Amino acid sequence: METKSTLIEDIEKALAEIRPLLAFHRGDIEFIKFEDSVVYVKLLGTCHGCPLAQLTLKGGVEELLKQRVKEVERVEAV
Repeated sequence: METKSTLIEDIEKALAEIRPLLAFHRGDIEFIKFEDSVVYVKLLGTCHGCPLAQLTLKGGVEELLKQRVKEVERVEAV
């Protein structure tokens, strides 16, 4: 099992893959914390309040994180 700091590094690397796509739409994502297999993030820019934010979060961010970091079960916006 990976250490928590290694898991956070892996999560940050995966989020770095997503950032260019969000930036294309003038948005961004900020990692808040990883707790009990859940990644907490904050959507920024135009992503915050966007009607498609939940789709982006679950269909994009969550799926990528679950593929890259096996310990991730869910992603939630704060």
